[in-house]
Amino acid sequence: MNWGKGIVITLIVFISLMVGLVTICVKQDDIHLVTEDYYGEEIRYQDQIEKMINANSLDYKVLDYDGQLKKVDLHLPAGSKGTMHLFRPSDARLDQKIDFEITGQNANAFDLKTLKPGYWKLKLTWSENGVDYFHEEKINI
Repeated sequence: MNWGKGIVITLIVFISLMVGLVTICVKQDDIHLVTEDYYGEEIRYQDQIEKMINANSLDYKVLDYDGQLKKVDLHLPAGSKGTMHLFRPSDARLDQKIDFEITGQNANAFDLKTLKPGYWKLKLTWSENGVDYFHEEKINI
């Protein structure tokens, strides 16, 4: 075998490898964005900062997560309305949003046993007395 054949074989192998890798990358379908409307979320982030400041100024703990029982207890006053977003960073298909309204002392526990074990972010957005709040907590189920 001479140099010419060796170079041609090397180029053919290299091109075949590149075509194979590009084909694999194009067929990949499990790529998930954090949010579909990323740029719109970024523009509205100042409102989010104000909600976080409001939540940090509260003199009580907003939620407790019990890892043994796999449940979340909200400590919000009656009349609070909001959304609990269970965010799975590794797979957006597992995300869940739960709307809630606190009507009394017993209406503030949420069972998380049905969620896939692993790392989750619990994003709590609520309003009480016309003021909006946001609290985020990282949990492992």
